[in-house]
Amino acid sequence: MSHFDWRTCFGQLLAELDNTGHIIWADQIKRQLTHRFDDNPHGDLGRWQSALNSLPDIIETTSELNTSAITLGSSTTLSEQQQQTLESGLRGLMPWRKGPFDFFGIHIDTEWRSDWKWDRVSPYLSDLTGRRILDVGCGSGYHCWRMLGDGAKRVIGIDPGLLFMFQFLSVKRYMGEAPVDLLPIRMEDVPEMLETFDTTFSMGVLYHRRSPLDHLLELKGTLRRGGELVLETLIVDGPEGHSLMPEDRYGQMRNVWFLPSCDTLLRWLDRTGFRNARVVDVSQTSTDEQRSTDWMRFNSLQDFLDPNNPGKTIEGYPGPKRATVIAEKP
Repeated sequence: MSHFDWRTCFGQLLAELDNTGHIIWADQIKRQLTHRFDDNPHGDLGRWQSALNSLPDIIETTSELNTSAITLGSSTTLSEQQQQTLESGLRGLMPWRKGPFDFFGIHIDTEWRSDWKWDRVSPYLSDLTGRRILDVGCGSGYHCWRMLGDGAKRVIGIDPGLLFMFQFLSVKRYMGEAPVDLLPIRMEDVPEMLETFDTTFSMGVLYHRRSPLDHLLELKGTLRRGGELVLETLIVDGPEGHSLMPEDRYGQMRNVWFLPSCDTLLRWLDRTGFRNARVVDVSQTSTDEQRSTDWMRFNSLQDFLDPNNPGKTIEGYPGPKRATVIAEKP
């Protein structure tokens, strides 16, 4: 099995945390990564490492972070052999779920059009210039790069999915010393009351938590005073106090616990100590936004909806509708 050298991969971030007064967090991360990669390595780790290592070295690259697809270089940069090697390596990291990305003219059409979510959210954000940002449940890091493109000073994404991490590293390979990192950890692995980030994003996470209020308190603890929370989650229509708890699965997902109404979600934020919480967007998720592609060939949203009534899930619940809420920490 190929060895993943996490000490080199995360060395710059760990040194930065040490130098900015977060020595305890840095030491905790080292223990978590030692357990993840040295003591209990994932069975596919070697395959993903080989795919990443196979990507061609390219000295001069450019990037464009403010377009729908995160774009690296151009197709004229590479030889035909390099193009073939690059695509083979990227396909070794399938399935690609969050994006899209463009690697030197190779377009990765991901399952999710994550750019649509960004376009819905970004008009309502505070200016990200110079901000320190945490992106919880960041997937392969698509939104992290969009945050950097909008001027963020430092972005840390967290997501326990190791394939997501290798996809992120395939992008960062061609980004140089960009101040963006993805830690393969869970929210509960982050120390309580860090109080260091200017903005914390949690998009597509809340409904996966058995205790949504505890998740909101965890998010609050990451923010400095006056910091901004950007929360995006599945919701259902209904009055304040109403939420849906699926009997078993929702859209074929087992780990869905609570889908609140918008007014219930605002009450949760109020009860957990946030202020000025407001719903800035509500959108129905369509099969144009989430679908199978050549880069994600498994079942997708169209397979999880009632074929006779696409307004409902296959289990008979209301179809996926998402709300974005922005709030501040006092």
